[in-house]
Amino acid sequence: MESALANSAVWGTLLTLSAYMAGLFMKNKSKMTVMNPLCIAIILVIAVLLVFHMDYEAYRSSSQYITCLLTPATVCLALPLYERLDLLKSKFNIVLGGILTGVLTCFAVVLALSGLFHLTHSMYVTLLLKSVTMAIGVAVVEQLGGYVPIAAAVIIVTGLLGNMFAESIFRICKIEDPVARGLALGTASHVIGTARAMELGQTEGAISSLAIVITGLVTVILVNAFAVLL
Repeated sequence: MESALANSAVWGTLLTLSAYMAGLFMKNKSKMTVMNPLCIAIILVIAVLLVFHMDYEAYRSSSQYITCLLTPATVCLALPLYERLDLLKSKFNIVLGGILTGVLTCFAVVLALSGLFHLTHSMYVTLLLKSVTMAIGVAVVEQLGGYVPIAAAVIIVTGLLGNMFAESIFRICKIEDPVARGLALGTASHVIGTARAMELGQTEGAISSLAIVITGLVTVILVNAFAVLL
């Protein structure tokens, strides 16, 4: 089977789409927030690769068509941003302050935990980029001398956790303001969190989209200052 699939340029794409559709089906059936389609798809793909002893590099190569859509999909997040431009203008100072606070808090927590668990400098800088989009995080981690594969995994896990548990956290903490919800998801959980924000409402989605962009810029500007602290 592996030999036959190796000659196919699209089997990875078909596997990924099938796994995601299965995740959507399971979520719709269960009606549970924790049944995240992306998380389920990741588990299913890993299971298939392990059971059938398929080479990961072959899978990655044959799923490149989906990977190429990552950047255009991210750009499309500007649409809800444009639709609520009036709201963003009126609350820009609040949004900027919230994002800056979120980024600094993320850095401070990573620094504290890295020191507590005696992590190496490479691992420390890898974790610093956990709340930005994959394109920014992987590129910056490589420049800082971190571990790119671990960075990619940490970024995905961070987004998934925000997507699955943000609504429950909002409910427990009684956070009802749509701007605050959007800021939290976009700043902490990047694109995957923004997907959840769009499900919560148009305002949440717009603010979260803006938070992704500003969080990326602020992180790139400040990360070098924090990288030398450990």
